[in-house]
Amino acid sequence: MATNRSLVTPTSNPLLEKALREKLLRRNEVGGSLGELEPLAIRLGLMQNTLKPRFRHPQLLVFAADHGLAVEGLRDAQGRATHDTVRMLLTHQLPLTVFARAQHLELTVVDCGVAQNLAAHDHLLMRKIAHATRNARVAAAMSLEQAHAGMRAGMEIGDKLRGNATVLAGVGVGAHESAALVLSRMTDSPVHDLVVNGPNMDPDELAHLMGVLQGAQSRHRGVVEPVEVLAAFGGFEVAVMVGVMLMAASKRHLLMIDGVPACAALMLAARIAPPVTDYCLFCRSHSHLGLDQALNLFRASALLELGMQSTDGTGATLAWPMVRSAAALLTDVAEGEDPGPTRPEGVLPLTPDPEVDQELEIFAVPAPEPPPFGDALY
Repeated sequence: MATNRSLVTPTSNPLLEKALREKLLRRNEVGGSLGELEPLAIRLGLMQNTLKPRFRHPQLLVFAADHGLAVEGLRDAQGRATHDTVRMLLTHQLPLTVFARAQHLELTVVDCGVAQNLAAHDHLLMRKIAHATRNARVAAAMSLEQAHAGMRAGMEIGDKLRGNATVLAGVGVGAHESAALVLSRMTDSPVHDLVVNGPNMDPDELAHLMGVLQGAQSRHRGVVEPVEVLAAFGGFEVAVMVGVMLMAASKRHLLMIDGVPACAALMLAARIAPPVTDYCLFCRSHSHLGLDQALNLFRASALLELGMQSTDGTGATLAWPMVRSAAALLTDVAEGEDPGPTRPEGVLPLTPDPEVDQELEIFAVPAPEPPPFGDALY
């Protein structure tokens, strides 16, 4: 891919930012300061290139996949298999889906590479690249063709999103560890800091985990290019999220990033199109210390810190009312108040850029047929 031009437009606009600050200052004169809600409102206005940001059809996308690393004895934090987590999401048995319904977030679970064949469901989108990745400790987790196919599948999803705000989270046994390997290699950070879950983590469990991850790092020690790093370590859910992020940000949509797999996808997307982070807000659903480190890599903090230990995406659903309120601070007006212009003088409306669609074709690699279930995947 050419590096002299980004797929995504930066949100920086000094004239619009000045007008947004002045609008909030006028509100402060009547209602007082609203603290951190105000810079959030400014960011939303800059994302949408308007003094009146509005959201429509907000989406919650949960990307599910299994990982070959799981054969090394890795397990989900709740001790569930990936297909069980998907089933519980689709049958509304998790707090994540309860909160999503309460906040009118439309849930879609994307099967990117779950090992089992899942039954059809209205809220399940089948984009299976293969039945789980391979074990990154002994081979590349996926082929370059599969990595590109995953990103392309994500771009197709991003292109068809109904709304302009999306929560992104990844689930699957081994997803956190795989994402930690991606982040470690992309940022030259110690993988230990990304996987240790707290000061009371069992020493034997940590020692075993580090042996597995260091073995994977050694196996792929020369891999540094983003897509090659994804193929070496990554998960199919990360690949698909990368594509969604690139496409959605190219349309100036808000992205709410929740969890380490989503952070890994964003790090890869930002290496392809650096301004993608302009469209991101960060959330958290658990107190895992590795997530602290992942957020630090973006110099970011979560919108809410609630001390939860829940499925990735839960924190974002709870933060959504705050985001919606920040937009309303700029958009809604009191009775008799002058609504003001949509854009300040000198700020032009956005126009479609045909070059973006041309550049996205770099990922137009058809998804390979997934192997029959039961084939040797590890």
